[in-house]
Amino acid sequence: MTSKTVLITGCSTGIGRATAERFVRAGWTTYATARKPETLADLEALGCRTLALDVNDEASMVAAVEQVESDEGAVGVLVNNAGFSLTGPIEAVPMDEVRRQFDTNVFGLVRMCQLVLPQMRAHGWGRIINISSMGGKLTFPGMGFYHGTKYAVEAISDALRFEVRPFGVKVVLVEPGLIKTAFGDTATGHLDTQVPADSPYASFVDGVAKAVADSYEGPMGVLAVGPDAVAKVIERAATTDRPRARYVVTAGAKALHATKVLLPDAGWDLAMRVQFPQPGR
Repeated sequence: MTSKTVLITGCSTGIGRATAERFVRAGWTTYATARKPETLADLEALGCRTLALDVNDEASMVAAVEQVESDEGAVGVLVNNAGFSLTGPIEAVPMDEVRRQFDTNVFGLVRMCQLVLPQMRAHGWGRIINISSMGGKLTFPGMGFYHGTKYAVEAISDALRFEVRPFGVKVVLVEPGLIKTAFGDTATGHLDTQVPADSPYASFVDGVAKAVADSYEGPMGVLAVGPDAVAKVIERAATTDRPRARYVVTAGAKALHATKVLLPDAGWDLAMRVQFPQPGR
């Protein structure tokens, strides 16, 4: 290993924060980043080096990578964690919001890979760990754009894994299920501003918001785990000699993946109609 340095995006909350804590405690030189670096003061006190990094801002991404490479020679492990979930019916979500979803979850991730790879190749070693989701393999109603970004991350990572393997760089996908963070609140907090009360999707949006909230707080919530469970898997993927292409996190995610594989499309659609209200009703 030529660089025991990890660069993590999206460390202000949740999985990114837990990952930074785990790596710095394990003795890694840990660069924790966020759009607002003032949110990282406690991580800095723990020993992390903190940087401003906005995956929607080219200059911000370039500056962060250049800083790490100037200090350490290369990024040893890149953890692409920054992202958010946009929820709403395909017809009703404004295109500016759709573009922001893909800019953050896909294009920012791709650009970070492009920026760290030249020095990883030069050093002959590196790990890129992309945080996907169980939603990269299945789709829930009202979440098509979010799932679309995660399907894209899966495809891009599969291609990248093949392309950079000869240079000593390994690419890993981590696919979390339900994680106890503020993620669900972010996903549903703006729905009422997207769909007016007289929309044919109004009751559908309310039902999706309730389904998302119940998945975290209702009976399904017992299947959710804390963000450190994901951080532990990320650390394993970074340190094992032969990482898997994919790590699925949580028993619930594994069960849903298996269900999706076994059911025909009509069967999956029926299961979704049982759990989610249909628009116009």
